[in-house]
Amino acid sequence: MRTCNLQVVYPGREYLMEQDEEYFDLVTEEGQQRIRIHEYDRVYEVPGLYEEVVYNKLQCDSPQVITGLLKETIQKHAESGDPLRVLDFGAGNGIVGECLQEALDTESIVGLDIIDEAKKAVKRDRPDIYDDYYVMDLSQPADTDKETLDRWNFNALVTVAALGFGDIPTQSFVNAFNLVENNSWVVFNIKDRFFSDDDDTGYNEMLQRMIGNSLKVYKKHHYCHRLSMAGEPLHYYAIVGRKENDF
Repeated sequence: MRTCNLQVVYPGREYLMEQDEEYFDLVTEEGQQRIRIHEYDRVYEVPGLYEEVVYNKLQCDSPQVITGLLKETIQKHAESGDPLRVLDFGAGNGIVGECLQEALDTESIVGLDIIDEAKKAVKRDRPDIYDDYYVMDLSQPADTDKETLDRWNFNALVTVAALGFGDIPTQSFVNAFNLVENNSWVVFNIKDRFFSDDDDTGYNEMLQRMIGNSLKVYKKHHYCHRLSMAGEPLHYYAIVGRKENDF
């Protein structure tokens, strides 16, 4: 993971916060500014800031975990060695795409996110990762957006650290799922709370119905996604499966 010389001040371990409320202070020549981790537009504007906070400080391991599980499952269950045409949904600044490119046999990797700052960060920091990168809202996609994405004939959908906190509505994930071909590989992760009876976002209900009707699951893995600002492990589920039909 890249390193940088940014000056970041973190709250003390005694400050317990909800995951989407966690913050840090960035010190620059202009002064000190407070930024929430989930303010992705602000975080991505600063080169190396996301990597410094989420990966170097908070020890996020999800891109490696997810790509490793996908590679392992393909090796075990794939009938052929066809290269992947991947839709990296909620692609952010390209860290997941970078891991996919390194770990798997890919014919194409296409990134998609809802904010323009993510695309700008990819062009700045990882310009050689994606075959193309789109900024789209898939909650109500235009016909032209669907046509643009359909041309890639995706046979894999990857979504890492993007579900459950209001950044991607459930319908957006369903629409992304329906974009990939039947028999496509589908891999995503989600905080364990959103995949339990305690969920109030609609994700648990949607995923349980999807798994019961449209997605054959090969692997369900519970693991530490990253540390909280207080140093406590944040646990997620990783799901690896294969699409059987549209949802």
